[in-house]
Amino acid sequence: MSHKQQHMANQKPNPDNRADNVDRLQEKVTNTIENIEASHDALRFASEEEKRNIEKKNKRRNQSLEAMRDEIKDEARHQQY
Repeated sequence: MSHKQQHMANQKPNPDNRADNVDRLQEKVTNTIENIEASHDALRFASEEEKRNIEKKNKRRNQSLEAMRDEIKDEARHQQY
């Protein structure tokens, strides 16, 4: 058994502690929004290629925001039980 296999065999799964998931997700949403806002400032000074890259990245960020907000709703529902 390799060292990596031994390490994997000795690891125990983390318990499913969902108590702070909504807070952690909300913090990620806030950080992502701040990154989008900061990128808008950067657009003023960016080359055309940089602008395209920033716009692509912001598109991915917006998709992530949507997914995180859906997950927050799911977690909030889970915590009500």
